[in-house]
Amino acid sequence: MAVTATENAARAVRDIMKEQDLDPETIRLRVGVKGGGCSGFSYLLDLTEKQRDTDELWEYVFTFEPAETPKATDSADGEDKQGGVATATGGPAETFTLRIVCDPKSYLYLNGTTIDFKDELMGRGFVFNNPNATSTCGCGSSFSA
Repeated sequence: MAVTATENAARAVRDIMKEQDLDPETIRLRVGVKGGGCSGFSYLLDLTEKQRDTDELWEYVFTFEPAETPKATDSADGEDKQGGVATATGGPAETFTLRIVCDPKSYLYLNGTTIDFKDELMGRGFVFNNPNATSTCGCGSSFSA
C-alpha cells in the first residue's frame, strides 16, 4: 500500500513550496518515523531534493481551481457599480504534482497512511491517519505500533 495525501495536504505543501520559493519539480515530501515522542514513534515531514535509490516514491497529481475574486458589476453594461451582480474572475486551474518519498524502515510503520492537513480553531497542521498505529498521543504527532 502507498502513503497518500489528501487534497488539503497537497494544497498546504504547495503553499509552503511557494512561500519558500522551492521548485515543485525537484522537491519531494519526505515522510518518516523516528523513535521517541510520547507514544514511542514520532512522525517526520521534510521538503527535500534528496531521494535515495532505496526510497519508496509515490506521485499524485492534484488540480486546484483558482481562488474566486468576486467583482461587482452592472449586468447590463459590465461596468463596476455598487450593488451590481457578483461574478467570479479567476485564472485557469493549477496542476500540482506531489511526490512523496519514504525510507524502507519508516515504510514498515507508514504503509497505508494518509496525510491530511487541518486548519481548525484548536490547531493547524498535518495529521496522520495511520492504520498501523495501535495508539496515538493527544497531539497526534506520535504513535505506537
